[in-house]
Amino acid sequence: MVLGLVVSNQWLVRQLDVQNAFLHGFLTGDVYMKQPVGFVDLKYPNHVCKLPRSLYGLKLAPRAWFKQFNDFLLHLRFQESKCDYSLFVYKHNGVFLILLIYVDDILVTGNNSSQVMVLIQRLGKLFSMKDLGRLNYFLGIEATYVGSTQKKYAYDLLTRTGFANSKPISTPCISSQKLSLHCGEPLGDPSEYRQVVGALQYLTITRPDLFYAVNQVCQFLHSPTTVHWQAVKRILRYLKATYDHGLRYQPSKLELNAYSDADYVGDPNVRHSTGGFCVYFGFNLISWSSKKRKTVSRSSTEVEYKQLAYTAAGYAPYSEICIRHLFSSFLFSKDHSALGGAVRPRSDMDKSTEFLNLNDSSLSFGSFE
Repeated sequence: MVLGLVVSNQWLVRQLDVQNAFLHGFLTGDVYMKQPVGFVDLKYPNHVCKLPRSLYGLKLAPRAWFKQFNDFLLHLRFQESKCDYSLFVYKHNGVFLILLIYVDDILVTGNNSSQVMVLIQRLGKLFSMKDLGRLNYFLGIEATYVGSTQKKYAYDLLTRTGFANSKPISTPCISSQKLSLHCGEPLGDPSEYRQVVGALQYLTITRPDLFYAVNQVCQFLHSPTTVHWQAVKRILRYLKATYDHGLRYQPSKLELNAYSDADYVGDPNVRHSTGGFCVYFGFNLISWSSKKRKTVSRSSTEVEYKQLAYTAAGYAPYSEICIRHLFSSFLFSKDHSALGGAVRPRSDMDKSTEFLNLNDSSLSFGSFE
């Protein structure tokens, strides 16, 4: 979402790294430690030290650091997102700034480059940090102003699994194949299966084309079979052909479009439905999901309507960046009955999907084929 705004508005993005982040946090409770080796007080060798600040290794250290950072941003009149606690937004006198933080890695952007630099200077006075310049490599993701990829991570995964020289394939899974819990023979040692699938999960951050296939093989981590392992190998062979693929961004109109879809009792094991959605900011894909529902739906209209509700809930983080106040929002579905229920709610609707009716009036509905 943030990269979509940056590309569309040509904003400056700076990347920061906080040095010894956990040492900046202050402890609110009483925490004591033994005197460190080499610094024992000869007069009081049995005394302990009371810690006013956090140290690495303390369970309280991450929370203490984040509270210190959070309090400072609130003092600067930033607003903390209620949907994503790593997101902070500043909007005052025409200045619009966005700050994202993950532990000690920070991204800062906004519509005023001079104010971005002022913010970096103010942060540097309180916290020891390094300005890494323009956005380049963040949390294992190679991010630029034209897109983001994980090609280094993907190639390392192929090398580690021995698929760097494998025969490439054009699709990650067979479209007509639905994996079952009882197909194939159980694997003698499922540890390799779990390691590879776990690594593939992180790759889906920038690879929506892998999301459905990886979601399928993730459902059998507790008891994988030879058929499931063959499905994982197919994903790796597809990755060999597309390891340098990723998300691409281009300037586009400032409009949010979400597309929702779901099957009906498609899971062969428990007859649950699988739903998915994708959200576009202009032409740029910013969010996507594919998940199996936890309950059995009684009709295709019910499962499509529930998926509409889940998709509408996915809008929440973007409304925190004031998107609804600046841009139009649309939610599309193929099921006309579900759309009819969203536009004209009935009194007998399920409580779990009732919140869709209470959604902001700026969210418009439409259909797609």
